[in-house]
Amino acid sequence: METRVRRRFTVEEYLALERQSETRNEYLDGEIFEMTGASRPHSFISGSVFVALHRQLRGRPCEVHAHDMRLRVAATNLYTYPDVFVVCGEPQLDDAYADTLLNPTLIVEVLSKSTEKYDRGEKFTHYQKLASLAEYFLIAQDRVHVEHFVRQAGAEAGRSLQGMGWLFTETDRIEDELDLRSIGCTLALAEIYERVIGGASAS
Repeated sequence: METRVRRRFTVEEYLALERQSETRNEYLDGEIFEMTGASRPHSFISGSVFVALHRQLRGRPCEVHAHDMRLRVAATNLYTYPDVFVVCGEPQLDDAYADTLLNPTLIVEVLSKSTEKYDRGEKFTHYQKLASLAEYFLIAQDRVHVEHFVRQAGAEAGRSLQGMGWLFTETDRIEDELDLRSIGCTLALAEIYERVIGGASAS
């Protein structure tokens, strides 16, 4: 019986391929995972978050990036593309290509049916290894619902939610405004979900 062995890639091989690829791909433990395209609600929500944060961060020592900017979790060697993330202070880059950042302050992921379990579980476990990360947001695209995780003072990088390293809150009130304390910004749910709720179904 023939046994097929899945091809494994080095980080160098992945980055060489990724820099020539027309699609975005994650990398972990020698494997490359193609990222699926976004639905209309997903695109609207992530775009609204990006625009709102970009507007508020102008003239300040922070920068906001959308899903085309790569992020590396150095502790686990995960290379991924968050929907939106913010870096405050001096950006730390992975190499001379300047296309992979290492030190996000805040990360936002818009949930899809195909990625929800990963974003809430394994991916967040990776993100908790980032010493710079202060806040993590999960935004539903098929209903008004936002989950907010805030790293508590003195919590070590990698300390789990169960270990009380993160404070969790959630809301499903369209009239609410989110307080992003780590970057001194706010997000109005009415603005995030504008033209989304009641629109195309999530994928």
